[in-house]
Amino acid sequence: MCQVEEDYNDALEHQNVPCISKKCLKCKELTAAVVIRAGDPYCRDCFKEYFIHKFRAMLGKNRVIFPGEKVLLAVSGGPSSCSMLSQVQQGLSQNAHKKLRFVPGIVFIDEGGAVGQSVEERRKTVAELQTVFKATGFPFHIVPLEQVLALPSEVITTVPPSSQRTASAYKAAVDKFTNELKFIGESSNSRATEQEEKETLFPDVPESETQLLQQLITSAKTLTARQDLLNTLRQHLLVHTARTEGYSKLMLGDHCTRLAIKLLTSISLGRGAQLAQDTGFADLRFGDVIIVKPMRDYSAKEIAYYNHMFSVPTVFTPNLETKTTEKASIQRLTESFVTKLQADFPSTVSTIYRTSEKLQTVAKGSSTGHQCDRCLLCMCSLDTDVEKASAFKATLISEQLSRTKSPRASSTNIQSPNPEMAATAGQCCSSEEAKDCDSVASGEGCCSPAKTPEATDLKSLLCYSCRLTMKDMSSMERLPPYILLEAQRRQRRSRMREEIADFLLDECD
Repeated sequence: MCQVEEDYNDALEHQNVPCISKKCLKCKELTAAVVIRAGDPYCRDCFKEYFIHKFRAMLGKNRVIFPGEKVLLAVSGGPSSCSMLSQVQQGLSQNAHKKLRFVPGIVFIDEGGAVGQSVEERRKTVAELQTVFKATGFPFHIVPLEQVLALPSEVITTVPPSSQRTASAYKAAVDKFTNELKFIGESSNSRATEQEEKETLFPDVPESETQLLQQLITSAKTLTARQDLLNTLRQHLLVHTARTEGYSKLMLGDHCTRLAIKLLTSISLGRGAQLAQDTGFADLRFGDVIIVKPMRDYSAKEIAYYNHMFSVPTVFTPNLETKTTEKASIQRLTESFVTKLQADFPSTVSTIYRTSEKLQTVAKGSSTGHQCDRCLLCMCSLDTDVEKASAFKATLISEQLSRTKSPRASSTNIQSPNPEMAATAGQCCSSEEAKDCDSVASGEGCCSPAKTPEATDLKSLLCYSCRLTMKDMSSMERLPPYILLEAQRRQRRSRMREEIADFLLDECD
């Protein structure tokens, strides 16, 4: 029974909670201002030194960014990316203890058109971010997401890096950059003046392009598929901006908590084979542009404390998951699960994060290989080329049989799980009992760019996870033209390769 008047205060044992009046763990002199973890109190100065050291140690340990390289910082306005921008700004200042040696730039992808923001709201957000960017003195680029509709097909191709760099090359680059520091300091003022001349307000986006973008996003039936599609388009636009502006590295602000959520989400979405690229420090899938995540050792709690204590400016930008319930999508549900579990068990995020570190060596060398062996959307290695006696093939056969029983099966083009059968169904004009590819000149051959396939078979060009995303779309015709053109190019190239297969040497030869 409930005994309201009983008093058990004396009998209950109270847990010792870290008190803010404790001394700093590092200097052991000043009073602690923040408690990062249980038993880890830090004063203000020691916490700042700890935060800065962790960022530079992550870059120094991996040695992916060489001195003098141009690095593009992807800033969304959120706490993590703005904190990353603040760390780079401090690392390049004159009074920095160990200065960073790369040349930074900033890019912001405006996704207001995809989430239904008005032009006035988008202009207001861009104006706030421009104020933050101008304070850093770095060149910045404001890119609306609508530009993804006009990207070239070369965006989703792997470009080999200019040269392979070793440890000796890194040391030589350090010496060269040190000798050029004086020249860089003298030319910084002229670069700042040029940047001020190039600065423009929010770029004008035609209303028709915004509507096409909204139709593309809403063509996905579920919020899970919409979020996954939006992430893919954003990544393509970031890589394209880095290539056109001459940047060889792309720096993202994904922190430890976000990567832990992303790891579990990727497993739920069937991206187990791509975990190393999605959660590792360096992502080499695009070849010439390497994606790095220097904030991956920070928790969301550490970033929030640092931004609050040292007044790091942030700008709120809504996304597809803003004001949604925790069961609205797989991404949102996983985030709610991890954050609630972290509140009761503080080692949850770190445990998941350490697991992702162990997966780092799984996909080394995946940046090389034939283009047709890569997913058309995420650019990771295809995980669908498996033997016939596998769970994946069994799933395809079950799906085919289910569609066959449908009343509309006769009018639906059912794709065979066997790639050879699919190729036979769509043979080119140079197959047996057909005319040769000499008709290319007339625009009728399989190698002719004027010949468009009757139905673009995207499934054979996608990994398992991207297949699920495309399966949730009502129409694939709304995809950006560069994706459809690259799909047709890969299909023509695959048919040509099958025709001359008897004349090709084996890889072992």
